[in-house]
Amino acid sequence: MKVADLFKFRTPEIRALHLTWIAFFITFYVWFNMAPLASSMLRSVDWLTQDHIRLFAITNVALTIPARIIVGMALDRFGPRRVFSILMVVMAIPALAFAFGNTMTQLLISRLILSSIGASFVVGIHMTALWFKPKHIGFAEGFYAGWGNFGSAAAAMTLPTIALTMLGGEDGWRWAIAISAIVMAAYGVFYWFAITDGPSASSHRKTRKALAMEVSTWGDMIKLILWTIPLVGCLAILVWRIQDMGFLSTNGALIAYLAILAIVIYQVVQIIRVNVPILKKGVPEDDKYHFNSVAALNTTYFANFGAELAVISMLPMFFEQTWGLSAAAAGLIAASFAFVNLVARPMGGAVSDRMGNRRFVMLSYMFGIGIGFMLMGLMNSNWPLIVAIAITIFTSFFVQGSEGATFGIIPSIKRRITGQISGMAGAYGNVGAVVYLTIFTFVTPTQFFYILAGGAFLSWLVCFIWLKEPEGAFDEEYYVSSVDRMIEEQENLKAQQG
Repeated sequence: MKVADLFKFRTPEIRALHLTWIAFFITFYVWFNMAPLASSMLRSVDWLTQDHIRLFAITNVALTIPARIIVGMALDRFGPRRVFSILMVVMAIPALAFAFGNTMTQLLISRLILSSIGASFVVGIHMTALWFKPKHIGFAEGFYAGWGNFGSAAAAMTLPTIALTMLGGEDGWRWAIAISAIVMAAYGVFYWFAITDGPSASSHRKTRKALAMEVSTWGDMIKLILWTIPLVGCLAILVWRIQDMGFLSTNGALIAYLAILAIVIYQVVQIIRVNVPILKKGVPEDDKYHFNSVAALNTTYFANFGAELAVISMLPMFFEQTWGLSAAAAGLIAASFAFVNLVARPMGGAVSDRMGNRRFVMLSYMFGIGIGFMLMGLMNSNWPLIVAIAITIFTSFFVQGSEGATFGIIPSIKRRITGQISGMAGAYGNVGAVVYLTIFTFVTPTQFFYILAGGAFLSWLVCFIWLKEPEGAFDEEYYVSSVDRMIEEQENLKAQQG
């Protein structure tokens, strides 16, 4: 697949790709519509403080992690068209509630619920995998993610202008957020009728059980449990941060910790309930997959996307304080880290497609991230600013290219559970962000860059040991196992009887 193919709008798969990245773009635009309007909110609402804004920023990511897991399960059961459309329409409700909220409780709860919209990324990954063949999936997924993810930057660039210049008045920020929510809901309705789950009815292969990921061996079931616990357990860090800021009492925190524990137990029970009958019966050889590869890709997304979210949060201040720049100049330079996404992520997927070895590409990118962050750790005020900018862009290319390479591999691991694998890996990206941002509160920027480098090198080591080159990763069609055919026959029989 070439760049020129992206302009062949009459081709069904290209049309589906554009429809889907636009949906992702809009959801990320809405997800990040608060930060650029924070100053307007503080001027408009006299009881709001900087601490409130910080609290909203925390709640803005709180439910993204569990939402990605739940959405991943829903994808494998209901398909991405339904899930994406419903997500866009339903999430417009808390967005509107936040836009016109007049109490702390209203704003806090609506922002907390709205954080679930971060799961939209996983939906589009699954939809793109249904439309593109294995040999082209890397570039398609990279383009989808790179351009869709730009919605967050677009919100930062356009919302202040919409709120202050076009709408004006002290309620301009409210209407700007509301308009973005209404556009998202309208596109959700349009998306339902504009696309299908792949080029044919058989493109979307349902899993046997959507409540937990299927595994191939007893050992893999133990590994799945161990890798699931941090996904929900990570929320305890957010609870601790909210309590530490003084917005949650000791009793409230205790209730939250108990709720997190209950969710963890529930997840573990579901893994056991789904997999024990399957494993007792025996998994056919042609239906087995390497769970170690899933675990390895969890670490890559932790180390690359988690690092990206963390670095974007601290980079403007780092440049401002280290080189004595103005806030505007520092912000513009730091924005280069995000702008590279438009090229680097599709490039990462394209390289994964063309090299003929997705594992080698993944290892190369993760090693490049480690080198990049080590160089950033060495930077100080004595370095020429232009060199610092070049190193930052160099690192960003590897960070975002590796994100594209990660999702260039995922659809080929096990077609039937692509949604759940994508959901888990995507959630680990958010776990990485939470962990890294928490660490950042205790270290200097230099130490922080070295920690990010260490995370990348550790992920490289895990991939070197565990990551397997997916079978059929460059074939014309995805592999169909005996279990896939059995499930399809059962679904067809149900349809005939119904």
